[in-house]
Amino acid sequence: MGWRCVLDIYLVDGTYELFRHYYAMPSARDSNGREVAAVRGVLASVLGMMKGGATHIAVATDHVIESFRNELWPSYKTGEGIEPDLLAQFSLLEEVLSAAGIVVWPMVEFEADDALAAAAAAAARDARVERVIICTPDKDLAQCVRGTRIVQLNRRTRISLDEAGVFQKFGVSPTSIPDYLALVGDAADGYPGLKGWGAKSSAAVLAKFAHLESIPTDWREWRVNVANASALADTLSDERDRALLFRMLATLRTDIALFDDVDELRWNGPTPAFTALAARLDAALAETRRPMARRSRSAPILRSAPRR
Repeated sequence: MGWRCVLDIYLVDGTYELFRHYYAMPSARDSNGREVAAVRGVLASVLGMMKGGATHIAVATDHVIESFRNELWPSYKTGEGIEPDLLAQFSLLEEVLSAAGIVVWPMVEFEADDALAAAAAAAARDARVERVIICTPDKDLAQCVRGTRIVQLNRRTRISLDEAGVFQKFGVSPTSIPDYLALVGDAADGYPGLKGWGAKSSAAVLAKFAHLESIPTDWREWRVNVANASALADTLSDERDRALLFRMLATLRTDIALFDDVDELRWNGPTPAFTALAARLDAALAETRRPMARRSRSAPILRSAPRR
């Protein structure tokens, strides 16, 4: 038997990671007074993935929070309300990760979720790739899961979802996730779904019909055990165009060219620029957000960085 290279590709939701670390970690400011704690946390976390054995990795970020979806639905999520200290760390995170030798995709027209979806689809086309692990808890990304080859990993809870896991969690297959979100809505992304359509009714109907256009107008043809089926059918009939728009918002783009070969995602160690940036982050003073907290220093990033 011939030897075959087997690769695991890790695709990280940098936006989620930045938010997660911002609210989980004590404040830390560098010598210029710039908040850097979340960046420091994400960097240490991603470097930890390499220490744990990851060889191919890329991080997608929302360089600009708004995207083409804001033109389709004005109430779609924006940067409004995001704390300035958090928003200001996006560009720094991209700079630091790039200096660390990690592939970064800062998204402007599209969202980080689109980059993750497109990268997962592209990586899965390579026969050398055994698994693509999308690292995010965002339910949007469940639509990208395929069998046990493309999976979704919540790094905080360490729960991984393959296709069977997605069905167990949502009651629908991954390909029906955009239809599901169109019906139930997604408060985080700023669209409400359809009135009366909850998680249970949406899952029950879509488990049978898969997509919005396949759901019969006459509820008596559903033969699905849901409450108020008549009212749900009327709502869907009256608001079908809105439901289709919401599905468009929920559908991630996979037609974005991000790399030509998965070998481009291999981590080969930090660049020369990393030393100075890491020292700047290491020197930042950490303090809790409570005024009387005592200052402390975290473990140096350079010391925690994996060595080649």
